[in-house]
Amino acid sequence: MDEFMLAALEEARKGRAEGGIPIGSVLVHKGQILGRGHNRRVQKGSAILHGEMDALENAGRQSASVYRESVLYTTLSPCSMCSGAILLYGIPQVIIGENRTFMGEEDWLRSRGVQVEVVQNDECIDLMRRFIDEKPELWNEDIGV
Repeated sequence: MDEFMLAALEEARKGRAEGGIPIGSVLVHKGQILGRGHNRRVQKGSAILHGEMDALENAGRQSASVYRESVLYTTLSPCSMCSGAILLYGIPQVIIGENRTFMGEEDWLRSRGVQVEVVQNDECIDLMRRFIDEKPELWNEDIGV
């Protein structure tokens, strides 16, 4: 597994261990992780702290040129909110751990010129399937069902 996807998966596991939703993300610029994050909606009582949003927040304020040279890794296909942030900051590439348990806005990202790669990582898939089976009400809340 790619070292950056592994870092995102570590974040997802951390979120699960904290009682949250197991989705992790890292923002990478020129081979260096700028920000790591995981879904912390439950832990922080937040409406917006999805894994990608947490990674962006933890990366801190960056110049537009940095975002335009960065790659966002996420364990799960990004939702509309996270995809909007990707587009807002001009992040040109997103690498997704899996989209079998949830299909986010990949087509929208592609239509706006973002390079999207889905690796269908078995560990990412298994982690989400187990979580959804164990806590369907929490999962439905997270995706707005």
